[in-house]
Amino acid sequence: MIKHGIDQEALIQQFSQATAQQGDALRKAVKEATLKALQARELTLANIKQVLNTVAKAASAGAAGSPLAAIDVEGLLGKAFAGMDGALEQAVQANRTALQKMVDQGANLRETQLKKALADVEKMEDALFDAMRKAAAGAAGAAGPGAALQGPWAKVLDQAQGKTTNTGALASATVEQLLDNAQQGLRSSRALGLKASQAMLDGYSTLVSGVLIGMSEALQPGGASPAPSRAKKA
Repeated sequence: MIKHGIDQEALIQQFSQATAQQGDALRKAVKEATLKALQARELTLANIKQVLNTVAKAASAGAAGSPLAAIDVEGLLGKAFAGMDGALEQAVQANRTALQKMVDQGANLRETQLKKALADVEKMEDALFDAMRKAAAGAAGAAGPGAALQGPWAKVLDQAQGKTTNTGALASATVEQLLDNAQQGLRSSRALGLKASQAMLDGYSTLVSGVLIGMSEALQPGGASPAPSRAKKA
C-alpha cells in the first residue's frame, strides 16, 4: 500500500524479516524511502510530518512482527529513527540552500513566506520527535504483538531526545548563518536595488523541492540521474 509516497508494505516486510545484523541496511532503506517521498511533493512542514508519521508507523508495524528479542527490536527502531533523521537533514540542507538563494537575490527574511520557512526549519526536529511519539502511542494502545513495542519505542525516544539530532544541529546552524548573512547582505542589497519578486517568494516551497531533488541526484554514483517528475502538491 502506497501512502504519502511510502511503500508501507515493503517497509513492514523489511522490518519484520530483518536480523539484528541488518540494522544499517534498514537505516539506509528508511532514509531512501523517506527522501523519495519528500521529493515527490512540495517540501512544506505539513507534508514532511505526513511522510515521517507514515514511515514511523510502517517501521513500528514491521517491528511488531519481528521474532527478535526486545533489545534487538529496540536497535531496529533506533535505525529507523536514524534513517528518518538522515533524510530530514537533507531537507534542512535544501531549505538552507533555497533560503540563501532568496537572500542573495534581495529577499528579506522578514517577508512572510521566508519568515515562515525559517520557522519551519526550526520545527523539523520536533516533527521527527512527534512522529516517534505517535508511533510509541500507537504501540501503547495496540493489542497483541504491537503492545510489546511500547518499551523499545520509549527507550529510543529517550535516547534521541538526550542528544542533538543531525536535523536539529543543522537546523540551528542554518538559522544562525542565514540571519547573519542576511544582516551582512542588507546594505549591499539596498545598494544594488535588489528586491525579490512576489512570484519568487510565493514559489519558495517549489524551489526548495527542486533543490532537494538536485541534491539527491548529485549524490548518485556516476552523476546525475534522469530528471524526475515535478514535485506535486499534497
